[in-house]
Amino acid sequence: MLYAGIAWSAEGYDVEIVDDAGVRALAPTRWSADRVPELTSWLERIVRHSAEPCAVVVDSTNGLVDGTLTAAGLDVRRADPWVLPDRPEFGSVPARTLAERARRDLMSLSPLTAEGGGQTGRDDDYHDGIRRGAGAEAELTRRGRCFRHGPRDRREIALTFDDGPDPVLTGEVLAILARYGVSATFFCVGLHVAALPDEVRRIVDAGHSLGNHTWSHPFLPDLTARQFRIQLDRTSDAVERAVGFVPTVFRPPYGCRTPESLAELLAGGPALALWDVDSWDWARPGPEKITSTVLEHVRPGSVILMHDGGGDRRQSVQALPGVIEGLLARDYRFVSADALAGRPAER
Repeated sequence: MLYAGIAWSAEGYDVEIVDDAGVRALAPTRWSADRVPELTSWLERIVRHSAEPCAVVVDSTNGLVDGTLTAAGLDVRRADPWVLPDRPEFGSVPARTLAERARRDLMSLSPLTAEGGGQTGRDDDYHDGIRRGAGAEAELTRRGRCFRHGPRDRREIALTFDDGPDPVLTGEVLAILARYGVSATFFCVGLHVAALPDEVRRIVDAGHSLGNHTWSHPFLPDLTARQFRIQLDRTSDAVERAVGFVPTVFRPPYGCRTPESLAELLAGGPALALWDVDSWDWARPGPEKITSTVLEHVRPGSVILMHDGGGDRRQSVQALPGVIEGLLARDYRFVSADALAGRPAER
């Protein structure tokens, strides 16, 4: 069997593949964040041409490649902190360490699914973090710095897209938005912003707003307060280099909240932007189901969650015209998440 470890850093992804004896099956490779589709195709070819199966391993702070890899039918596993050595403040453990962990004890790693995503099997930790952080979240809300929807007395909604920019799909989303003349908010991850600054500028030049979505889409319960702050600040810095301003809203990956991350937000930074309508597009239920889910649950003031990156989002693009047409038919006006929360975006 082969074991492929994928590590992340400020520059992108490092990959190492070892065999059952711990010998490198191929030379280590490095991939920039805009080349995840190429990385996926490369791993597919290795599996197809090898006589042995291959387990692909990421750690719980890397939530940006598993969607594309699982959609391709690869066997993707997550290594959690308790089976790994300590990580650096910024970055994952080395790719070789991830591959070796799988080689030595594959059953200690969690298989990931399209439905569960990078959070597969960690629902208890997810809900525990939200429970423990409820007081801090309530204080953010009291200060007007946390929202999941806007006022219910105005027919305004915020259409939002997470996990981009994507080298192909973000452009397709922008073209559809332009066709209907509506605006949206893009919650971008720092790795993709750094790799695709021109795409970020295209978003802003088209009149849309930006939000911070961390650097590597980590599972927040596995970050210290310091690690979270670095992810937040490095992403804001990357956005500022690309477009000249810092986002005023932040969306946590998977919607996770922890006392540590909320304490950092209370100390200063962007507002916490959640949602009240989940399109479930990340589970790839089909374009028609995505459209009907949004239209069945939308209300005045709703914040709608969709995705333009972080996986196979073709169904999201296919569903988008029906979503927009259905909302326009109900006389909804599209505004940015910043505006819906009463927080003007910086320009």
